[in-house]
Amino acid sequence: MVTASGREVSRYPLVLRLLHWSRALLVIGLLGAGWWMTRLDDTVPSKYGTFYPTHKSFGLLVFGLIVTQIAIRLRTALPPPAAAIAIWEQRMSTSVHTAMYVLLVAVPLMGYAMSSSYSQSDGVTLFGIPVAELLSKDDARFAVFQWLHRVMAYMLLTLIGLHVAGVVKHRYFDTRPGSDVLPRMF
Repeated sequence: MVTASGREVSRYPLVLRLLHWSRALLVIGLLGAGWWMTRLDDTVPSKYGTFYPTHKSFGLLVFGLIVTQIAIRLRTALPPPAAAIAIWEQRMSTSVHTAMYVLLVAVPLMGYAMSSSYSQSDGVTLFGIPVAELLSKDDARFAVFQWLHRVMAYMLLTLIGLHVAGVVKHRYFDTRPGSDVLPRMF
């Protein structure tokens, strides 16, 4: 894309790169922690005293980061797709990225809905600061939100795998000049 000053943009702006990598690390950590903590025995005191509240706080943080990232992306000149990448790959990349953004918003919202609607929940906090619970307590709805949170998290993990596979393919296996997309994000 060309900026208002007529300059071609070849890399993502620094703020978007920082948000991307910060969010990526947090999301991978949350996916791993979510998988691990749900497998802990309920009698482990730190399961509900530490792990769940921390998971919720970092989930809210990721939600804030993704909303910020989307707002900045909508107002910022971004580099065009790599010219050496086939049209079908560009379309697949766009589809994967769009689906990841949708899930990066939906997964934390389902986690919030889950915690907000569960009758036994201690509430939702952001690193100790109480967050308003907007849903009424209803364990039947909680079960639906819990299922959606889990399924969407696994979908997100799958899309992250596709995203990383695409980067690796373009970085190490494409022989066409200009197909390496990694320098755009560093």
